[in-house]
Amino acid sequence: MLTDKKVLITGASSGIGRAIAEALLTEGAEVIGLCRSVENLPPGVTPLSCDLSEPDQIATAFSSLDHLDILINNAGLAYLSPISTGDPEKWKSMWQINVHALGLCSQQALKLFPPSGGHILNISSLSGHRVPPTGGFYAATKFAVRAMTEALRSELKLVNSATRISSISPGFVDTPLLDHYFAGREDQLAQTRAEVNMLTPQNIAATALHILSAPPGVEINDVLLRSSDQAV
Repeated sequence: MLTDKKVLITGASSGIGRAIAEALLTEGAEVIGLCRSVENLPPGVTPLSCDLSEPDQIATAFSSLDHLDILINNAGLAYLSPISTGDPEKWKSMWQINVHALGLCSQQALKLFPPSGGHILNISSLSGHRVPPTGGFYAATKFAVRAMTEALRSELKLVNSATRISSISPGFVDTPLLDHYFAGREDQLAQTRAEVNMLTPQNIAATALHILSAPPGVEINDVLLRSSDQAV
């Protein structure tokens, strides 16, 4: 079902994005990786260099495409930055990538989808459904992603669009993003890894394939998943 589908993945050079790209390649999809570190993309992925914090670069990147079937908004930033004491510059960076860029990419992709409809899949987080004690501003961005996902779904239904909107909200996934999030608190991360058998990027990739392969007329809106070891 995904053979020859043209798929653009943001942040496809590592972690979840890379795993999804590799999985889609095995399904016969044409995969485009939109990111800054294009040299780290998996073999077989078409590179498209872009800094997602720059709206003009996003517009330029999408304008180079003639059509698109699927957009996977995977790129994200995560800082352990509380509301009460956090660095507003880190808040700004997370908002730019996690929320603003996601919206811009979605808007651009809609212009490239066929009349029969495309598919937008947002990689969100369990932090968009509940706020852990260290959630801070990161959780706020993921609640925004959840709202944007549902807002776009509702907007498209109003105009009878066949485009499907989905999201995946995972708990702890062992990726470089997690190391970034716990920077300066490596002891806390080590304890978490010792206590929780975390999800892998391949777990998320398998879920993405399930969603994208749903039969016509089926729209899987949000999948929440976490390791069976993760209590919260």
